[in-house]
Amino acid sequence: MSFLSVPELLQRAAVLLPQIAEGAAERERTRQLPHEQIRQLAAARLLTLRIPQRYGGSESSVREVVQLVIDLAAVDSNIAQSLRPSFAFIESLLVQKSEAERQLWFAHYLQGEVFGNAGWEIGGANGQVSARIVPEGEHFRANGSKYYSTGALYADWVSAVALDENEEPVSFVVPRDREGLELVDDFDAMGQRLTASGTTRLNNVLVRREEIRTRVVEEGQRSIITPFLQLFLGAVQAGIARNALNDAVAFAKEHARPIKHSSASRSVDDPYVEFSVGEISARAFAAEAVVLRAADRIDAAWANALDHQSVTRAAIDVAQAQYIAAESALKAAELLFDVGGASTTGRSHNLDRHWRNARTVANHNPRHWKAAVVGAYRLKDTEPPTSGLF
Repeated sequence: MSFLSVPELLQRAAVLLPQIAEGAAERERTRQLPHEQIRQLAAARLLTLRIPQRYGGSESSVREVVQLVIDLAAVDSNIAQSLRPSFAFIESLLVQKSEAERQLWFAHYLQGEVFGNAGWEIGGANGQVSARIVPEGEHFRANGSKYYSTGALYADWVSAVALDENEEPVSFVVPRDREGLELVDDFDAMGQRLTASGTTRLNNVLVRREEIRTRVVEEGQRSIITPFLQLFLGAVQAGIARNALNDAVAFAKEHARPIKHSSASRSVDDPYVEFSVGEISARAFAAEAVVLRAADRIDAAWANALDHQSVTRAAIDVAQAQYIAAESALKAAELLFDVGGASTTGRSHNLDRHWRNARTVANHNPRHWKAAVVGAYRLKDTEPPTSGLF
C-alpha cells in the first residue's frame, strides 16, 4: 500500500467534503444514516492521519486532525462525531507501548476499516460498568448491555469495557459480525441524531485473547487521551458554528428579503442582516481559533514526552476552548434565525438542526463546570479532576 503524505490526504478530504455536504440537511431531517459517506472517508484513508509513517500512516499533528474534524463537522456534524471513536483509538495506540497492538490495529485502519465505541452504560452512576467478561479456555466471554455506542452501527470493529472476576475493567475490541454482538438503532435524541449512539448488547460474545486491549485511561490518572477526546467535541462545535454561518450567508443571498421597515431593496444590503451575519462569522471564527490553539497545546505535550505539567496545561486549554466553542456554536445557531425572519423556521430548510446539534454536543459535559475548573486552576493552582472529562 503506497504511502500518502498529509497534504495528499487533506486533498482527498477537499474533494470528498463538498460531496458529503450535499444532502446533509435532508439526511438529518429524515434521519438517513450516512453509511455511504462514512465508508468514503475511511476508504480515502482519512482516519489514518495520525498513524506513524513506519506503520504506513501519514504521521500528522493533532492540529491537522482537529482541523479536519472542524472541516467535516462544518458539512455534517453527525459524521464528525461518529468518527470520534476511530480517531480516539489511534491516539490510545500511540500512547501505549504494545508493538503487537499497534501492528494489528493500524493495519485495519489502513484497509479502510472503522471503529465504534460501546463503553458507556445507563441505569447506574455515571461511568459505572456492570458488563462482565469471564475466561473460557484460552479466550473470554462477555455479557452486558451498553448505550451511547457512538459510531457502532457504521463500524467494522466495536470497542467495549467489562469487569473481570476481580472487578477490574477490561477493554476489548470485537468485529461487528461476531456472534452475540447486537447493535440496535434506537438513539432518539433531538440532535446529533445520526451518530448511531444507541444500544449495544453483548450476548455471551466470544472475545479472543488478542482482542483484549492495553488500558491507557484509568480513573484517577491523567492521560493525554482525555484532552484529545474533549477537544474533539470542541472541534465538532466549531464546525457547527461554521455550518450555521454558511447557511446564514446562503439564506440571506437566496431566500431572505429585507424586513418591512428596511430601506434596503435586497436582504444582503440590510444593515440588520449584515450585523447578524457578521456576529455569526465572528463567533465561528472564535470557536475555530480557540480549538486550534488547544490542539497546539496537545501537540506541545507530545513534544515534551507527555510530562505531567504539559498534559495538565493541555487539559486546561482544552477546557477553555470547549467553553468558548460551545457558547459560540449555540449563539451562532440562534442568530441564524435573525437573518431571514419567519421564513427561516420552515421545516424544509432544517436550520434548527444547528442549535439542536450544538446543544446535544454541549450536553456531553457542562461547560460551566469547565469554566469553574479553569478558574480554580488560575486562582489556586488546583489541577483539573481526573474524572475522564478533563
